[in-house]
Amino acid sequence: MNKLAIVYWSGTGNTQTMAGCIADGAREAGAQVTVMGPDEFAADRFPEFDVVAFGCPAMGNEQLEEGEVEPMFSGLEGTLNGKKIALFGSYGWGDGEWMREWCSRCQEAGAVLYDMEGLIVNEAPDDKAQENCRDLGRKLAAW
Repeated sequence: MNKLAIVYWSGTGNTQTMAGCIADGAREAGAQVTVMGPDEFAADRFPEFDVVAFGCPAMGNEQLEEGEVEPMFSGLEGTLNGKKIALFGSYGWGDGEWMREWCSRCQEAGAVLYDMEGLIVNEAPDDKAQENCRDLGRKLAAW
């Protein structure tokens, strides 16, 4: 089974709930899971994991959180080639543009994206959204 890192930032708790459900699904499927904040992850940690799931809600004008996530992710972009990653997050307005842009950045950097659209949830994850997150975790455990 895979070693999975879940690296996320959450402002209101919605993305935190998503991260917890992804972790639950991955553990249920037998993966070793490490959950951490963006300040704990850097390019030199990639070799520790088979898959890394990054999570961030849409902020401001549909963008990544600028204090921790954007600096961390910008620092990783040159090291994403060939890395297996998944993206997830929540939003409260807009249409998910921040996730499309994030996926594009990953593709341009050569990352191997689990899903070309990422997993997004509008507002607080309801029961169905939480199950979708657990399902993503199960799939990442076997990917």
